[in-house]
Amino acid sequence: MTTRLGSFVAAACMFAFAAGATAQGGDWVAVSNGYSALVLEEIAGFSPEMAGSLGADGFDERIQDLEPGLYERSMASSEALLEKLEAGLERETDPRVRQDLGILIKSVEDNMTSSRLERENMLPYINVSQTVFSGIRALIDPQVDRERYPAAIVRMQKYAGVIDGLTPITELARRHSEERFDVDGLVGPYRGEVEQDLERAESMINGIRELFEGTDLEGWESTYETLAGQLHDYNDWLRDEILPRARADYRLPAVMYADALRNWGVDEDPEVLIEQGTKGYMDIRNEMEALAPLIAREKGYDTDDYREVIALLKRDGAIDGDKMLDHYDSVLRELEAIIVREKIISLPQRDAGIRIATEAETAVQPAPHVDLPRLIGNTGEYPYFVIPQLTRNADGSWRQTDDTYVAGSWTLTAHEARPGHEMQFSSIIESGVSTARALFAFNSANVEGWGLYAEAIVRPYLPLEAQLISLQYRLMRAGRMFLDPMLNLGMITPEQARRMIVEDMAVGESWAANEVERYTYRIPGQAPAYYYGYGKMQALRTQTEIRLRDRFDQQAFHDFVLEQGLLPPDILKDAVMNEFVPAQLN
Repeated sequence: MTTRLGSFVAAACMFAFAAGATAQGGDWVAVSNGYSALVLEEIAGFSPEMAGSLGADGFDERIQDLEPGLYERSMASSEALLEKLEAGLERETDPRVRQDLGILIKSVEDNMTSSRLERENMLPYINVSQTVFSGIRALIDPQVDRERYPAAIVRMQKYAGVIDGLTPITELARRHSEERFDVDGLVGPYRGEVEQDLERAESMINGIRELFEGTDLEGWESTYETLAGQLHDYNDWLRDEILPRARADYRLPAVMYADALRNWGVDEDPEVLIEQGTKGYMDIRNEMEALAPLIAREKGYDTDDYREVIALLKRDGAIDGDKMLDHYDSVLRELEAIIVREKIISLPQRDAGIRIATEAETAVQPAPHVDLPRLIGNTGEYPYFVIPQLTRNADGSWRQTDDTYVAGSWTLTAHEARPGHEMQFSSIIESGVSTARALFAFNSANVEGWGLYAEAIVRPYLPLEAQLISLQYRLMRAGRMFLDPMLNLGMITPEQARRMIVEDMAVGESWAANEVERYTYRIPGQAPAYYYGYGKMQALRTQTEIRLRDRFDQQAFHDFVLEQGLLPPDILKDAVMNEFVPAQLN
């Protein structure tokens, strides 16, 4: 799953709570949220778009800080923030508040470490077209109150530098990079990334206009034309100044790759990930080889090869673009019936949202994902499962992807909707966990680990062909766990990785290309988090079953896990073993 910037925060965060308060009884969440508010205030100081998309009030008309001295100012701010949090840790006695303070302190320290390493190793590069589109998109959204829409015009005016004597964001971004041009030893962005960003830039620029055209707002056209011209000029500057400084090798410096793994919640050395991932890969492939002949006989296919069976399932189960929404909605209803019948987890008393992405959204995120509403001050908005828009071929037929056939729709819906991410984040909204546990404890290992685990707990009840694709998706996640580090350690080439994904994992060329991009320069270090987090969840469930034996109740277990928010695996294990297990034994 990939979400919009700043989506991870809980509804319970309130800026009014004073950080100096002490916890008493049931007030611990309020006190914890007071400390989280300090961190959110710092975020708002440098990235108000993020704070606004989190749901914090008062930042809709402000824009990202790219003024000179940004690094020095942000590091000084973080140091002052750490002093306040550490003082709170000395003062507070409630163990839950102290645990949350530990989460917050680690979050700030990790951010400072990443900022320092970025400063020491990398030439700054900003994709301004996407930054501006995302900033406007955060305000013009079906789940955003219409009263906030006019702020999008003000934000655009500030991006363009046409009010308040502001400098256009494109000019600030240029200066931000240029001031580091003469620093020896800095590594430029990967050339392929910059080239692809430039190819997609026009979709972002047009997408800004389309966002405004979809509203009843007036008086934005002139500013948009100014901004669009600035963005075109900036992209020309990227071609002239950044591309020549871009690196040909996609690999990050070793210290940056290690930092990326840590930030995504993967606390293992690359060599260990390769060992664990390759073992899991073979186990899953063996299961697929055993299941494929059963499906072939059921479908009348003249092959037992799982790769060929998957190709035939894609051919026979293709879903047209104009039928996509109805089909996924139907699959969701069937999954919910399974969840209730098998007592897997408690479902919310409302429907899950599903929609088709716009063209610009599809350009930003071409994979299915969950789009989250603001979670601070949430007034009833919930996550949406977003399906990328399909395009038509010249003959009018629909151009299919790996996400647009019947057998694959089951697992995808389970991962992104129910019992996966939609329920995961809806639980945060509904249960009111502390902001530290909902936002600042977030990493891909705990989020995506749940998504992959959600696939596993419904797989036994799916049609056989859907079970095979569920295993195929798990095979891909195990592959991610070793291909990502192998590529970044130079143990395999991108072409070898692509061939393995296509030929052995039975994935299409487009998805395979996106996977290789992901490992090499889009978000290196993130992909191993899926299978890594899944392994942690599987281990936790097994250990809980061992402790409880006949008294283990999977629905109660799953409900408890979601009620904890986005806790890292080690803290979640502590909560299960010291709270859930004793309660079940009493």
